[in-house]
Amino acid sequence: MRKIFRAEQTLVGGRLVPADVEVDTASGSITAVRTGDERDAALARDARMDAGHDASGALVVNAPDGTLLLPACVDTHVHVNEPGRTSWEGFASATEAAAYGGIATLVDMPLNSIPPTVDTDALAVKRAVAAGQIFTDVGMWGGAVPGNLGRLEALWDDGVYGFKCFLVDSGVPEFAPLAPDAFDAAMAEIAGFDGLMIVHAEDPDVLGAVPPWSSRHYADFVDSRPDEAEVRAVRTVIEAVRRHGTRAHILHVSSARALEPIATAKAEGLPLTAETCPHYLVFDAQAVPDGAAEFKCCPPIRDPGNREELWAGLVDGVLDCVVSDHSPSTLEEKTRGGGDLAQAWGGVSSVQVTFPTMVDAAAQRGLGIETVSRWMSAGPARVAGLTGKGDLAAGMDADLIWYSPGRSIAIDGSRLAHRNKLSAYSGRVLSGSVSRTVRAGRTVFDGHDLAEPDGRILRRGR
Repeated sequence: MRKIFRAEQTLVGGRLVPADVEVDTASGSITAVRTGDERDAALARDARMDAGHDASGALVVNAPDGTLLLPACVDTHVHVNEPGRTSWEGFASATEAAAYGGIATLVDMPLNSIPPTVDTDALAVKRAVAAGQIFTDVGMWGGAVPGNLGRLEALWDDGVYGFKCFLVDSGVPEFAPLAPDAFDAAMAEIAGFDGLMIVHAEDPDVLGAVPPWSSRHYADFVDSRPDEAEVRAVRTVIEAVRRHGTRAHILHVSSARALEPIATAKAEGLPLTAETCPHYLVFDAQAVPDGAAEFKCCPPIRDPGNREELWAGLVDGVLDCVVSDHSPSTLEEKTRGGGDLAQAWGGVSSVQVTFPTMVDAAAQRGLGIETVSRWMSAGPARVAGLTGKGDLAAGMDADLIWYSPGRSIAIDGSRLAHRNKLSAYSGRVLSGSVSRTVRAGRTVFDGHDLAEPDGRILRRGR
């Protein structure tokens, strides 16, 4: 009932050190992490035992030379789309892709499924659909829309991790945005039970002032979602947090101009967090080819200088975490309009490749994998309140990965586990990759094969 994952480079306490991670496979939790003299003593005892077991009989799983043992990633921004739009993505394909990419836990957005997760009945439907086909642990966000205000606490009590809202058109008719008065009412309601509001922060008045457009040029798309739309919406959220004391989280920050008000709000002590996404950190608008709808997302990828400022915001702690915002659709939706970016669906397909992509991009800036792991494991877990996730320590869930720095990969969209294969990341060559993913002490992906789906459906507070 016990395993020991052993590696010469294990991320413990923010440092890569030799360590043994002991796991109780019955509970799926870490029972001990041994480093230093304690580990040396264990190795001396184990040297007298048969290969493959320690002195107490526990199975020993040795990481290959040069392989890093890290906490598994946590992705709190994934659009699974099932049920209702399962042709876009689904629980089986999304969690398979996540496992290949070193993610052992994801939290599903309340849209674009039909029904959206805006009441307890819809939440029950989504959980029933997910059951038995997930390779990772999966939690659920609820939604705050005009039709369910006044009834959000029931969803909270049923275990969602928070409530997503839009201040602008979400792109799907069944998930309407909150007008200013409704947003304020929702923030007051959520504060009443100490919930969490997560916000797609773009301002409707700023976007509404943009003239109608049609173009294949990414620069024209960027102009249609200006920085000011994000900055003004972020300020709207901050004002509501200050007024009601509501815990709030800003989703997918793309504009570096939003960093200053976020930093100021945090310095004031307001309960505000914020995230960004790999596509804002590795791509730049000037390099996006004409008509390449796989790069279209809202808010948009911006210029190279903006990208570097987002990196600085991460390093300085203004941004709390990095998550995928995996938001795929069918090829038909992405190519609607024949390359006219005004008509194409907005969303980047990415969940399988975000972690190794970030490791490479960070290394180019002198940032180690220890930092990237914090941004993509402990950071998202803390924001969402996923207790037991994101760290290698006694009492935590035994979710871990082997990362092989020399196991390079060339991303081929056609070979990704995503249901729809069009991805902005196709063609990128990465210097390393995930070679094993472990969830609750059980190997889900061993570099070649995938285990049977036995992930858990998570509920907040349980």
